[in-house]
Amino acid sequence: MAEAVNDDQDFWQRVRDNAGKVTWAYLATADGTQPKVRVVHPAWEGDKLWVATGRTSAKARHVEKNPKVELFYQVGPEFIHITVTGDACFIDDPKEKERVWNSGIFDYDLKQFWPAGHESPEFGLMLVKPHRVEMTSMMDMMQGKKPEVRRPN
Repeated sequence: MAEAVNDDQDFWQRVRDNAGKVTWAYLATADGTQPKVRVVHPAWEGDKLWVATGRTSAKARHVEKNPKVELFYQVGPEFIHITVTGDACFIDDPKEKERVWNSGIFDYDLKQFWPAGHESPEFGLMLVKPHRVEMTSMMDMMQGKKPEVRRPN
């Protein structure tokens, strides 16, 4: 059983390491029955996936009506694909917003977008709770290997 735990820890570390190699991911939300895809700059914190975005943005309106989302990363010349399927919600608790703001998990200055800081009413902190994470590479696909898949507890 300990081997499975180590495999899981290794998988999640590789997901975070690979995701950290790129700036952008693509976030799919739904506007009614119409999927919408946008570029976002997410940040992993352990098994939590955060997205900073406008609290009144189209993404926020979509998530409020339908929390189902999917993020997709394409990483480097190895053509690594990471797909995160889950539910998103906005965290409005001021203490948690301040904690995440000050944590340094985002590799850019959030004040570029919200000069008033974490207390700005327009600062939206989206938490994506993964139900399924898939990772593969071009080499694996060419060799007919199935993607690695984990379903967080």
